[in-house]
Amino acid sequence: MEGNAAPLTRHLRIHREQGHTVLEFRGEIDIAAAAEILPHLDDVTALPGARIVIDLSPVEFFDCSGLRLLYRARGRVLAHDGRLHLVCAHPMTLRVLRVTGLHRLLPPLPTLDAALRQSGTPTV
Repeated sequence: MEGNAAPLTRHLRIHREQGHTVLEFRGEIDIAAAAEILPHLDDVTALPGARIVIDLSPVEFFDCSGLRLLYRARGRVLAHDGRLHLVCAHPMTLRVLRVTGLHRLLPPLPTLDAALRQSGTPTV
């Protein structure tokens, strides 16, 4: 599954890159999108030692439902001794992360390449 893969849902595409599972959130991440994403997120974050990147680059709208997904992913990955990195460069989404303090727990990186290079560094 290395490289491109078809979207699992309208709001999620999962693919493998350099030993990481990349969850690419897409479009508007609201309560309906979160319900579509959650079962797939739980499957991926249940694996011991998983190396995961959540990529918000294609996101156009991000509300508290998206924040809950990020908090959940972080908790589950840490509980299973994995690593989680976040990709986000959209100013409005970055603002939501800063206002809520999530940027301190899950520091956003500007690109997928930057996140993949962080594989040797511990997640927070």
